[in-house]
Amino acid sequence: MAKLWQKTYDLDETIERFTAGEDVQLDVALAEFDVLGSIAHARMLAQIGVLTKTELKKLQNELVKILAATERGEFSIRRDQEDVHTAVEELLTEALGDVGKKIHTARSRNDQAALDCRLYARARLLELRQEILALARKCLAFAGRHAEVPMVGRTHTQRAMPSSVGLWASAFGEAMIENAELLSATYRLVNRSPLGSAASYGVALPIDREFTAKLLGFERPVINVLYANNTRGKVEAEILSACAVIMSDLARASTDIIFFSIPETGYFLLPECFCPGSSIMPQKKNPGPLELVRARTGAVAGHLVTVLDIIKGLPSGYNRDLQETKGPMMRGLTTTLDCVTVLRLIMSEMKVNVERCTEAFTPEVFAADEALRLVAAEGIPFREAYKQVGLNLDKLKSRDPVENILAKKHLGATGNLALAKLGKLAREHETVLKAELERLEKVREDLTAL
Repeated sequence: MAKLWQKTYDLDETIERFTAGEDVQLDVALAEFDVLGSIAHARMLAQIGVLTKTELKKLQNELVKILAATERGEFSIRRDQEDVHTAVEELLTEALGDVGKKIHTARSRNDQAALDCRLYARARLLELRQEILALARKCLAFAGRHAEVPMVGRTHTQRAMPSSVGLWASAFGEAMIENAELLSATYRLVNRSPLGSAASYGVALPIDREFTAKLLGFERPVINVLYANNTRGKVEAEILSACAVIMSDLARASTDIIFFSIPETGYFLLPECFCPGSSIMPQKKNPGPLELVRARTGAVAGHLVTVLDIIKGLPSGYNRDLQETKGPMMRGLTTTLDCVTVLRLIMSEMKVNVERCTEAFTPEVFAADEALRLVAAEGIPFREAYKQVGLNLDKLKSRDPVENILAKKHLGATGNLALAKLGKLAREHETVLKAELERLEKVREDLTAL
């Protein structure tokens, strides 16, 4: 079948393969969103009189069939079709003839691609927020179980001050709650419809872009049609920026767990089922998944740099360079979601060696506390107290680490983790997320109702 753009010449086979790139594979994941966008577009075309009610019904029936095929995993794209948009349109044309050819009225593959990517990202961002909040819950639960387990706090990896397992775990719980907030802000930027911008300059028909945006559950359209296309790459970069920030937290947690679980430290015990072995050393139980989280943090950051470099200096309007922003965005979201899931599983099953945590305390860990005691008890200026303790470190005595951590009662300290406050914040995010998931499910049901 001739390509949508084809007129009088055939494309060189090598060039065809090169320009199709990854789209033939990647676009299979976009098929359901391309179909939903086509249903909304068809309804709008019927509203303005381009399609009759009968034609709309025929198109919608066929689109729902294609949607069902995507759900069964039976949708595929040939290389000569180049992308999902052509594949869907050809199926419609094969089934409906000239009626199928009407579906592309007033749109371009450019705004279709932008729409599909936003709908895909919207769904994946919600999925990621769910998993982030589930990890936050696991961290807070872990903190609650070990709130009174002392653990040496470190700076520069060296012994610093008394801390607790609860403080460590709740730090990552709060990080995940803030990451859910970051994803919420990213989601709002993504949740705007580019449909109807066509090839960047609109069309000479009285289309209703607000109508299609509402049908698809968007907050609103991207208003300026040129900007709607200029956001391609920018939207992907915003998504990957959030993913890169989340991955940096996951990498830090992974490094901590690896360090705290080495035999010489022995604070944490990793479940054996999460630890691959060695092909030569029978005794090995390696923290491989955590090491991969760290490694893939760099990959996600690399995806962000790739997209930023692609869009750097592009002229306004669509450019084929933007085709290359889709893959990094999709891979970045998938990698981040996988890594969050790994951390959630590990936090669910990891154990704490209370004895090893407690016996790690030595007198110098209490040095800062002693300086503060002199300030409070004797009115000594802090700098003088600091010097006095520093010159007499050999005279410091050990203290009860549990008593020490529980005595620190200000907000967020070891004796006041404020887990209830953090739990409330997590529940508020979960409530908003649940409502949005239910809203979009209703949007899908309304779109596909025959």
